[in-house]
Amino acid sequence: MEITREQLQSCIGRNPHLDHWVRALNDLLPEYNIDTPQRVASFIAQTAHESGNYVFLRENLNYRAASLRKVFGKYFPTDELAAQYAGKPERIANRVYANRMGNGDEASGDGWRYCGRGLIQLTGKTNYQNFADSIETPVEEVSEYLGTFEGAVQSGCWFWETNNLNRWADAGDIKTMTRVINGGFIGLEDRIKHYNHALHVFGA
Repeated sequence: MEITREQLQSCIGRNPHLDHWVRALNDLLPEYNIDTPQRVASFIAQTAHESGNYVFLRENLNYRAASLRKVFGKYFPTDELAAQYAGKPERIANRVYANRMGNGDEASGDGWRYCGRGLIQLTGKTNYQNFADSIETPVEEVSEYLGTFEGAVQSGCWFWETNNLNRWADAGDIKTMTRVINGGFIGLEDRIKHYNHALHVFGA
């Protein structure tokens, strides 16, 4: 199926790069079998939520101290520590993502190097490396690629395929899709809203 400019605009609003997104989606979705109205609607809905309607292609880690305590309390157990990191996205990423998802320790810089990028916010060195291997590209070049229209879409498609999300798209199981993508149900209400609208737009 072919996504039209009008359909995508209905789903993500007046994005300034609609033509680029339509081209990238139409080129790449079929390669990953995201090729039915229900699968396309599911993909568009989830990625629209994750990226703020295809506007934000890198994770926003510019937190104030109070927000750090609320969102990442495990890593910032005291007000004093949170204050030291507040407003410093690179330092925050390096602390929060240290020693997990294939990343090195805080001093390695891997947390920032492999922070969330692309339409589904690909995160962690392991995911970056696996994605890089799938497109036969050196992992050192992936960060830049994820900031392009094609890279943002393809990384989302890769994550979708790797986690067998077509299965849940076919079943109309928005909650399981959300849990796989998010690790929980953050933003579920907005995702459902996007999903129901996209189903209508694509005639699913």
